[in-house]
Amino acid sequence: MADPVAVPQRQDESFLPAPFNTTDPPPQLVAQGAEALLYRTHFLSPSTPAALKARPSKPYRHPTLDARLTKQRVLAEARVLVKLAGLASDPANEINVPAVLSLEWDAARKVKGLSDEQRGARSGGAGAWLLMEWIEGRSVKDLLRQWDEWYKKNADVPAEEIARQEDEVKRLLRRIGRAIGNMHDKGGVVHGDLTSSNIIIRPKSGEVNGSSSAVTNGDLKEKEEQDGPTAPDLNGEIVLIDFGLATQSIQDEDRAVDLYVLERAFGSTHPRQEDWFDAEVLQSQDGYRGSYKGSNVVLKRLEEVRLRGRKRSMIG
Repeated sequence: MADPVAVPQRQDESFLPAPFNTTDPPPQLVAQGAEALLYRTHFLSPSTPAALKARPSKPYRHPTLDARLTKQRVLAEARVLVKLAGLASDPANEINVPAVLSLEWDAARKVKGLSDEQRGARSGGAGAWLLMEWIEGRSVKDLLRQWDEWYKKNADVPAEEIARQEDEVKRLLRRIGRAIGNMHDKGGVVHGDLTSSNIIIRPKSGEVNGSSSAVTNGDLKEKEEQDGPTAPDLNGEIVLIDFGLATQSIQDEDRAVDLYVLERAFGSTHPRQEDWFDAEVLQSQDGYRGSYKGSNVVLKRLEEVRLRGRKRSMIG
């Protein structure tokens, strides 16, 4: 997952829910979205980090509606993760997601007498939180950007080495396609926000994409500045994260839209790999098409979704 980042916070606003707002050292903010904030915390064990996804209350919503929506969303995400984690116990399923460790959606009612500050609320609302396994590794987005830097700075590398590195990227794309196919078919889950940022490559034990697990993305960037860009290690387990918009669905339309979202994300974020996306992620027998029998229907529906997307882009 990503390294901790510095995000400005207003002094009158508490982002952390109880009991995490009283820990020492405090959780580190990793990412901030419209609906939730992601922290890295050692609340359960000093030696074992965990990912805390906090959903603060929304002061602009009616309190009753806010509580209901927040509860529905945190429970929906937890159910999807638990379902997929159960399938992950069988290596043949090739599905990896963070394990759910704990969750809460109504601390204010369950623990009477807490102030807004104590329960980590905003403007009187309690919010909710989901504690998950921390996934060591780097996002596909970071790895492919590092690969692009290596490619641009190594024009004099022998053609055989370039071809070998391209094959490694194509192999990664096929593995991504198969992982998504297994999620759709065996899990019956549609992710809802598939991007290369939400796909983590978890390396072999003790390494983070070819380096020590203690090495962060910042350390890798510093090393690249000193030694020049190196081709990243693309081996490791594919782990899907951030199921905040996920639903349990077996509809071909929903699955096709899921693929379309990822396709558009790749087109805008990874233009160098865009031409490989259809052949490797979608059409390969080692990718999405070969992951389950019903994939042919989904890919046919994807063509219709693409046409609708193009018309919408033309109309504006």
